[in-house]
Amino acid sequence: MKNFFIILAMKILNLILKICHKNGGNFLGKIAYDWNPKIFKYFKVNCPVIAVSATNGKTMTNNCIGYTLKTAGYKVVSNIEGNNMETGILSTILKNCTLTGKIKADYLVFEVDESYIPVVFKDFRLDTLVILNFFRDQLDRNGEVESLILRINEFLKTYNGNLILNNDDPNVSRLGQANPSNENIYYFSVDRYNFATDTIKEAGEGKFCPFCKTRLEYEYYQYSHVGKFKCPNCNFGDNEIYKSASNVDLKNRCFDIDGTTYKINGNSIYLIYNYTAVYSVCSLYNIQKEAIQKAFANFKLNNGRLEEIEINGVKTIINLAKNPTGSNVSLRILNEDDDEKELLFVLNDNIADGFDVSWIWDINFNNLNNVTRIVTSGTRAYDIAIRIKTSGFPAEKIEPYLNLKEAVKSLYKTSTKKYVIANYTALQPTRHALKEHNTSKEI
Repeated sequence: MKNFFIILAMKILNLILKICHKNGGNFLGKIAYDWNPKIFKYFKVNCPVIAVSATNGKTMTNNCIGYTLKTAGYKVVSNIEGNNMETGILSTILKNCTLTGKIKADYLVFEVDESYIPVVFKDFRLDTLVILNFFRDQLDRNGEVESLILRINEFLKTYNGNLILNNDDPNVSRLGQANPSNENIYYFSVDRYNFATDTIKEAGEGKFCPFCKTRLEYEYYQYSHVGKFKCPNCNFGDNEIYKSASNVDLKNRCFDIDGTTYKINGNSIYLIYNYTAVYSVCSLYNIQKEAIQKAFANFKLNNGRLEEIEINGVKTIINLAKNPTGSNVSLRILNEDDDEKELLFVLNDNIADGFDVSWIWDINFNNLNNVTRIVTSGTRAYDIAIRIKTSGFPAEKIEPYLNLKEAVKSLYKTSTKKYVIANYTALQPTRHALKEHNTSKEI
């Protein structure tokens, strides 16, 4: 009875928020969870529950899974706005359940923060868990990568559902051995692409075998520590691959899986990994290839995830980067573009970002390709400007602004193509500032 009244109260509160044109984010979930931390047990789910987790790329992958399932004709409930902690997921459920806790959908698809996998799914159904990657991220919240992996590994020891893992990330691939009795492990991979390297060029984790401590041997690196690897001592990494992407063509924005070519809206190798994960999920649930092709071709990258827009006629690419790997991937995309361009880097150090920004020293700003000017902003505008200067970029071509509007105004005093990189709390204010500056077209 208590849960009935909690849900009723949240329904009323949600109605008030709608009248006030407010989304509420994780507000409903926070109140409900404070009243009853065991409320997840109350909900009645009669459809597959799919969860996506990673350091980078979980929002895009989650939303693309949901979009593809909808394209195939299914009703999907998902936290597409990215509220991925227990209160955010609970808010999504509360908005879509009946007073008796029933959720009417064909699929539930949730993006979940890596740290909250054991919290959310301790008391809630989980059929398929997708894990894309693990990188060093927000040390003052998550701690070292190893401690995070061990917490998830502990949860997986008793999990027997579908587990879809990126075999090219040793931090992820190792989780396939957490529960030897689980026969539902599926590994995905991406074949070598044109810009893969024989040696690691960026900061990376997982250089040693987690089981025998032997140094891993790589055939190639796609980005950071993600690539084709194997332990020469115990063969860790040598797994049977469920789905593998091949013939990756970033210029023409397409790749192949299972003999079929898929067109996409994006030109980054890490997006190919995301799409391969989506394809793996859809294959597991027997979604028709025609629906997947249609969804992939029409799925739009937005909300600052490799979002391509025009500001007063100037092509602008915006990407979220909240750690060294995300930043290096963004810069790799920039460097693979031979056009002349300018960069805006917005760095905050608010609570949600983590106060420790020492990670910026692991960003590779060396040899930026055809970048003529860099503007920096955010609460740590000068920190990132200094970091860029120490990489050898000419100081006279670096412009730091604490005021974001001034930074955007300065950025668009030329008509050169723009790249914008912003960390977590900087992303939406940056998108808003760009929208305000734009007089020709809405973002």
